[in-house]
Amino acid sequence: MSTDVIETPANLRDLAEQSRAWPFEEARKIVARLKRTPKDEVIFETGYGPSGLPHIGTFGEVARTTMVRHAFRVLTDDTVKTRLIAFSDDMDGLRKVPDNIPNKDMVAQHLGKPLTKVPDPFGTHDSFAAHNNARLRAFLDQFGFDYEFMSSTECYRSGRFDAALLKVLERFDTVMTIMLPSLREERAESYSPFLPISPRTGIVLQVAVVAHDAKAGTITYEDPDTKERVTTLVTGGRCKLQWKPDWAMRWVALGVDYEMAGKDLIDSVKLSGEICRALGGAPPEGFNYELFLDENGQKISKSKGNGLTIDEWLRYASPESLSLFMYREPKAAKRLYFDVIPRHVDEYLQFLDAYPRQGAKEQLGNPVWHIHSGAPPKADNPVPFAMLLSLVTASNAENAETLWGFIGRYRPGVTKETHPHLAAMVEYAIHYFRDFVLPAKKFREPSATERAALIDLRDALSQLPADATPEAIQDVVYEVGRREPFLDPKKKGKDGKPGVSLDWFNMLYQVLLGQERGPRFGSFAAAYGIKNTIDMIDGALARSA
Repeated sequence: MSTDVIETPANLRDLAEQSRAWPFEEARKIVARLKRTPKDEVIFETGYGPSGLPHIGTFGEVARTTMVRHAFRVLTDDTVKTRLIAFSDDMDGLRKVPDNIPNKDMVAQHLGKPLTKVPDPFGTHDSFAAHNNARLRAFLDQFGFDYEFMSSTECYRSGRFDAALLKVLERFDTVMTIMLPSLREERAESYSPFLPISPRTGIVLQVAVVAHDAKAGTITYEDPDTKERVTTLVTGGRCKLQWKPDWAMRWVALGVDYEMAGKDLIDSVKLSGEICRALGGAPPEGFNYELFLDENGQKISKSKGNGLTIDEWLRYASPESLSLFMYREPKAAKRLYFDVIPRHVDEYLQFLDAYPRQGAKEQLGNPVWHIHSGAPPKADNPVPFAMLLSLVTASNAENAETLWGFIGRYRPGVTKETHPHLAAMVEYAIHYFRDFVLPAKKFREPSATERAALIDLRDALSQLPADATPEAIQDVVYEVGRREPFLDPKKKGKDGKPGVSLDWFNMLYQVLLGQERGPRFGSFAAAYGIKNTIDMIDGALARSA
């Protein structure tokens, strides 16, 4: 996902200006913004809350923003400097003890303190925030993202935010006017955009401000424990802002031009945008992406643990397949569950295979152009992932060597040394089979008609030579399938004969492999071996006898 180099044909910018690919549509908004307000550098930002570990949504936001950033560089011939800031809200107070950490009792003693002041329960860093920030950076580095890490605590304490904080203080009443209508009555009574950090306890205080002095740069509040009035500067890390004013202040202080956010933050984006304008700034461009859903259509939640984690996806498939998932339809709600993985693996490979045959205009609409920042690798994937899964399923393969035996039969000369990407896919397929296919494997019994068709298929396959081509095997499978109830009068075969419905092929996989669907059956049988395929049919017939 690096954006270090851009190599483009001469007319690429013209084509990009016409492209309907969503990263270009987003990038054109930034180009228009620069025409309204010229500047020498464009700032992209993504946010991260370090009270938890990086997750699949973190990857999605950075990956999508990187795609927009690269598209912008193409539209501007890379003449405008760009930066991507990965911002950590590590000055937030710790609200609750996470479930998935050690030493919970120790952490519980520091509730309310900035995350950078909470000891690291893992014992590896100076603070809980430092631990999670390190995980974030390692996480982003793993995928080769080009970014600049920035800490909220460092920005507040170093004085980087001081000027913007004083502007918020100067326009305190305006900010309150924007925020109060969005709050519940009881919350509005004590609301303040500034959250002082108690010099006595170190806790981020949620207290009302009883007085504010823009000239002195101070606020006054009542200590909730001692009831004494305390006056403090708002600068130098002595206070932080509530998160909506904080977001707006950050846009102003850092000059952020582009930041996307989840659909659940639409109202927050609007409020922060109003505050940003009140501070004299222009809210960044961006869009609200849809949230991910689990297998039941429920929103994915870190606390519930439903849906997929980043580590789980990468156990079963490549980072590129995950990038494809993130690229496609970012404004549509999508199920993020295990059964979406195989399809995205193979569709990524299909897009990659098609890329060299496309013209420049079509290439800009190909997801792999955006996944690989305009320089997709050469396609070299002789075996689809669905094929690997079916081979593992048919053979109950417990090791990669068994699978490579089938691959060598199907694609002579292909080895893990000659095709390292395929070697990785073999491991992915074995993991996926063991964890998901095997536990759910359920063979359907054939009907009397289907049983007769399977017997005919077995007999027809037995007449083929052991080295029959996938095409020859597929022709036999089609010919046997040309019977009721599998005939499809709307389709015609290459030979002009009636077509065969998908029900025929689905039946083969459901009865023979205990799965809903699979790759082209002729290719599968060629790789698995005709004798093995015949034995598999005999096994299915015996089970249903």
